Amino acid sequence: MIKAIVTQETPLPDRHVTLSNVLIRAAQGLTLAEKRIMSACIAQLDSKRMPDLYKPLTVKLYALDFAETFGIHPDTAYDELQSAAKVLRDRLIRYENPGAPKSRRVVEMRWVGRVTYAKGEGWLELAFWHEVVPHLVMLREKFTSYRLSQAAGLRSLYSWRMLELMMQFKSTGLVRMSIEDFWDSVEAPASCRKDFFNLRNRVIEPAVKELAAKDGLLIEWSPVKAGRKVTGLEFRFSPNPQGALAL
Repeated sequence: MIKAIVTQETPLPDRHVTLSNVLIRAAQGLTLAEKRIMSACIAQLDSKRMPDLYKPLTVKLYALDFAETFGIHPDTAYDELQSAAKVLRDRLIRYENPGAPKSRRVVEMRWVGRVTYAKGEGWLELAFWHEVVPHLVMLREKFTSYRLSQAAGLRSLYSWRMLELMMQFKSTGLVRMSIEDFWDSVEAPASCRKDFFNLRNRVIEPAVKELAAKDGLLIEWSPVKAGRKVTGLEFRFSPNPQGALAL
């Protein structure tokens, strides 16, 4: 069994979450608590290591580390790890095959193949699904990396997903994407897909505000239109020079 290789001297919040760009843009199927757990586990991986696809890649997360990283009460951390143990094996990643023809071939795969929760010991162990492993380790190109602490203070899953989209393009400070791709990436509810006013007020504006307040990002955004129909979104962003987290 492969155990995650971690640098014990590096605190968990200072480690990097590294994902393939396919996962960055995919619908990840996670709640905020589950996203925190998954990201804390991914942050413990060595994204450059050579995986053995014939053995499970496992990571253990302790409730006290989880609580400290995300600023939650230890009792809440225990409860969230225990709840996640019951559902994470069923959570699916969903994305369109980037090499598929226009017929839109949709791929679905699991995050994990096995979840172990130690009652009374306060830890959770994930064994990643074999098909997701190449999206997490041995990454040489087309990947996105950010420090876990950049997302640790966020209280909205939409903010976290928008942060990931921006970190994919942190070298240019510009994100352009179709409205459909944005819907799927942030997993916008049906009401926001039908009504751009709802999308703006429930998803985009609150996320922009939270990222400005907690990550020090200066963000300007605008809809891209064809006639009166919104067909895409454009985000321009940069660190706030008056005090931002290092990107």
